[in-house]
Amino acid sequence: MRALTAALAMLLAVAPVAALAQQRPAAPAAKPAQGAKPAEPVPPEPDGPPYEPQLLQLAEIMGSLAYLRTLCGGKEAQDWRDRMAALIDAEGRTQQRRDRLTAAFNRGFKAYSLTHRTCTDASQEASSRLADQGQQLSRMLAGRYGG
Repeated sequence: MRALTAALAMLLAVAPVAALAQQRPAAPAAKPAQGAKPAEPVPPEPDGPPYEPQLLQLAEIMGSLAYLRTLCGGKEAQDWRDRMAALIDAEGRTQQRRDRLTAAFNRGFKAYSLTHRTCTDASQEASSRLADQGQQLSRMLAGRYGG
């Protein structure tokens, strides 16, 4: 819980962001080749913390901002990747959890890379809106779960 508080405090200090994260169903397992030994099943991860959906939203927003701020030449463009790395360090207690956080960041990054090829007024507006949403989400998380 202290790690979450520290991560959220860091994010609040630098105006974080939030967007809706989309959960994707797990891909079906591939069939092993004939005669091959089947892979050992991965044990299920214990339920995540109650703030997991909001944390994934925050990761997705950070990915969106990483793309948009780089596209528009923002001074803090690289900071979003660094902040995401800090969030993964603080919250990624299992490989599955780190993978989910990373996937959320990448979804946010890719979503805007598909529609914004150059920095426009719309890109800057989206960046500003995302930063506001992230800040609200971070404050809510810190207030409710920060201890």
